[in-house]
Amino acid sequence: MDQQRAQVVAVVAVARNGVIGAGPDIPWHVPGDQARFRRLTLGHPLVMGRLTYDAIGRPLPGRTTLVVSRDPSFAPAGVEVHDDVDAALDRALQLDRELVVVAGGGQVYRAAWGRLDALEVTEVDAEPAGDVFFPAVDAGEWAETAREQHEGHAFVRFERRSTRARG
Repeated sequence: MDQQRAQVVAVVAVARNGVIGAGPDIPWHVPGDQARFRRLTLGHPLVMGRLTYDAIGRPLPGRTTLVVSRDPSFAPAGVEVHDDVDAALDRALQLDRELVVVAGGGQVYRAAWGRLDALEVTEVDAEPAGDVFFPAVDAGEWAETAREQHEGHAFVRFERRSTRARG
């Protein structure tokens, strides 16, 4: 990896059936997941879609929040708004040379997929109904490099197998 470019990492909780959300809601509670999210993201820029931002309801302390929205009138205090994922990622990479976090939702994960270096996944041992999905993690593209097993869930890190240059 280029020493000058931050690692771009998606942080997500995903059920066995690929569900990451049901409308604006997360259809489970995983002990320790929010603390892990905070530990992984504190001090680094977060790129997220508007629906994810609206579900959170505010900029998260200690992190620069970059929200992707095509609505030119969307301008909440304390966040940067960009009209596409690539523009938000480019800006986040200007802000941090260590780590840039993609924090959802489904459309943002898909749009950023080719630029991701790693995935920090909370695998939830459930199959809830939902309408927001995470892309399938293909073992040919991603290598599992760490797993911390817990009752009902696991914290898993995947790293991209390819060393091709990403934006």
